[in-house]
Amino acid sequence: MIKKVFEISKWEFLEKVRTRAFILSLIITPALVILISIGGTFLSASQEESTKAIGILDSSMTFYPSLSKILENYKLSNGQPAYIVLNLFQPAEDLNQNMKSADNEVTGGILAGYLLLQIKDNDSINAEYRSKNAGNFKDVQRIENAIEEVRLRISLIQIGINPDLIKSAVKKINVSEITVKEGKEAQKSDFLTDFLSSIIFIMLLLMMIIYSGQMLVRSLVEEKSNRLIEILVSSCTPEELMAGKIIGLSALGLFQMLIWACIGMALAGSSMIPVSAFNNILIMLVYFVLGFLFYTALFVGIGSIVTTEQEAQQITSYLSLILVLPIAVSATAISNPDSVFVQVLSYIPLTIPAVMLLKINVVNVSTIEIMSTILIMIASIYITIFVASKIFRIGILSYGKKPGFKELISWIREK
Repeated sequence: MIKKVFEISKWEFLEKVRTRAFILSLIITPALVILISIGGTFLSASQEESTKAIGILDSSMTFYPSLSKILENYKLSNGQPAYIVLNLFQPAEDLNQNMKSADNEVTGGILAGYLLLQIKDNDSINAEYRSKNAGNFKDVQRIENAIEEVRLRISLIQIGINPDLIKSAVKKINVSEITVKEGKEAQKSDFLTDFLSSIIFIMLLLMMIIYSGQMLVRSLVEEKSNRLIEILVSSCTPEELMAGKIIGLSALGLFQMLIWACIGMALAGSSMIPVSAFNNILIMLVYFVLGFLFYTALFVGIGSIVTTEQEAQQITSYLSLILVLPIAVSATAISNPDSVFVQVLSYIPLTIPAVMLLKINVVNVSTIEIMSTILIMIASIYITIFVASKIFRIGILSYGKKPGFKELISWIREK
């Protein structure tokens, strides 16, 4: 039996590893992940490397002098000023004419944007940053801080207080984040790196499951359609065939992980990926492998009952979408990891791998939770393989209409 299982798994591995799709996935998948993870940072950094011309339209001329000085103090990495600030107020024109002229300079590309300031009768300020494109978060944040600083300074002077004294008293203090974990030395944390490394692992798991699952189901459909499955079953038992396919596909997945790990270590050595991203690599690999085995067993059972590639793609897509759920609730999982919803997801086999990959880096997960979720995954894999073997044994030789739920139950109960 072991020899036949080994031969089937070897054949399955060699057949899949030689395909063009697999070779391309070894390169394209990590390339996409790297592009997504560092592309945003690169783009934002490249945008900061050019000086922006922005205007201030302040009809009262109360804020302009101080605002321009504050904004012109911001520098690019090359030492050049981040902003060139222009005064757009023309006393000879009314406010609407000033705004029309300023809008034309923005749409014409002369200005990146301009700040419109209007002081109302109750001394409140109406501030608008008008630009061609939305999403200038950093610029708007800097402008807001500058307006607050100037307004505070003006208010303090009016009541006879030296604003420089207040400025020194309310000097900003940066707070460092230190993670404290049971049995480990407290260490400084880099939340962004930890979060991105978790998301990258979830994305890799998702891509591997989608690729491997669809490949497995597609091969089963092809073997059923050309009756090759009958020849295979005549030389081995359905259980041996299923075990061989699971082992072969798992070996293919582990080989893929090994290649990606080598790429990751090479990038870490070149400082493209921080070394801190590999802090919890061993426990993350455990959840990664368990999740892959669990979904592989599911795909084996599903692949044995579908009869067309369209049905196979639909079912594999639905299963793969479950892995996206932790990403969708990542904000909740991080800000409130002890919520009932997140805790429930942490103990459901379909979502355990992705949720724990997300939590393990960014929150303090207890040893009891880690051990219990691993045990649940191991038990789930065993049960899934047992059920899948029952379905696989009959499903691979079933043709025509896809079996219903009652029929599947009868297959599972059959001895």
